Amino acid sequence: MDSEKSLLQQIRDREQEFAIKIEAAKRETEAEIAAAYQQADTIITEAGKRRKAAAEALLHEETATTGAEVDRIKKEAAALAEAARKNGERHLPSAVEKITEFVTSL
Repeated sequence: MDSEKSLLQQIRDREQEFAIKIEAAKRETEAEIAAAYQQADTIITEAGKRRKAAAEALLHEETATTGAEVDRIKKEAAALAEAARKNGERHLPSAVEKITEFVTSL
């Protein structure tokens, strides 16, 4: 009977085998979890870089659009000012005449 393991010893051996398998599965799972966290960090970092690049591109695009709008408004204002100046010059002789008549009539 000494050469054969007792039933209790066989149970203990099986428990030890399962404990070793459980520990290996636990280590494997922990490694997979760590890899998943690393992958998540990489994804978050990459998303941050993409977000920043997209924001910079949008800013550049909007700055160019706004600059073009400012130029258009400046040209429009210059054209309006020129039209007002020409209109004033055209009416200047009659305005001078009316002012002169008013002043001399006093």
